[in-house]
Amino acid sequence: MKFHKSFLLGVILLLCGCVSHKRYASIDGSVQDTIRQSVFIPQAPDYDDNTMWFTVDGDSAGNGADVFYVVSTWEEDWLDDNGRLSHYADVWKPLHREHMTTEISKVAAYMSPGNRFYAPFYRHSTIEAFMMNNEDSTRQRTRLSMSDVCAAFDHFLARRDKLRPLIIAGFSQGGLAVVELLKHMSDETYGQLAAAYVMGYKVTPRDTLECKHIKAARGETDTGVTICYNTVKDVKYIQPVVGATCFAINPVNWRTDATSATLHDSITVTLSSEHHVLVVKGYSGAEYRPYKNFINVGDIHSCEPWLYSECLKENINVRAKQWRRAKASQDKNSR
Repeated sequence: MKFHKSFLLGVILLLCGCVSHKRYASIDGSVQDTIRQSVFIPQAPDYDDNTMWFTVDGDSAGNGADVFYVVSTWEEDWLDDNGRLSHYADVWKPLHREHMTTEISKVAAYMSPGNRFYAPFYRHSTIEAFMMNNEDSTRQRTRLSMSDVCAAFDHFLARRDKLRPLIIAGFSQGGLAVVELLKHMSDETYGQLAAAYVMGYKVTPRDTLECKHIKAARGETDTGVTICYNTVKDVKYIQPVVGATCFAINPVNWRTDATSATLHDSITVTLSSEHHVLVVKGYSGAEYRPYKNFINVGDIHSCEPWLYSECLKENINVRAKQWRRAKASQDKNSR
């Protein structure tokens, strides 16, 4: 497989679309043309082009996992050189790739050791897609972005060794992408999945009904499962657009009950069994500034890939090894 190595927000997860043709159905043709001209949809990624990938091969022993990571939201609505509004990151703009690389490189620093790490650049939705406070509108606006992620994932799957455990992970908008990838993947690919990490986003009852591949993690070692969590200072600060999830797990002690865990000797992390969020004490998250009174306001959204990085690094390796053991046992029994 050949790839390239390599806060505005660090914010929300996956994918935005622009104005769809359906919304023009009742608009006069000349007005349609004016609207289309005022909206810029960047060129689609070409995932045969190494420029569209950030990769690290940290698996010198050849016994690790393949990690597919989806970056979060890094752009606000912006204007192109012709003054047209865009609701998407432009993967062909070096500046936009540089923004995404800021996060990806830091995640790769703890997810790639012992593993092969792959992260595509994609036309992620701008933050405005998540500020509409309307689930259906957000889903519609993220379709284009999700199509990029699915295309990148298919490209990656076609070239990877299927005998290796698969990890998919994403933060915020990237977490939304993980949920959509679980819906997108085949049963065969799901059989290769050691774990899926939805960091700082939600899994809804609708998602679980739509996808048999979404199975909540119950402990530290189960495989083929989805790990989901969001962090707040108090349950009153839950941000529904990202945190209204139907299940969660504590990534410090890997419990699904309210048993508290201690992180970095001074931070207490407790899962609210009622609200399915992590409530932290002893950590202010002051390094993450509130953004437009939308995130990091009582919730600590921007901490999700970083606060628990040591726990995530270890757990990825634990679940990958467990997947290999189960695969070996299955192969032995089938002989």
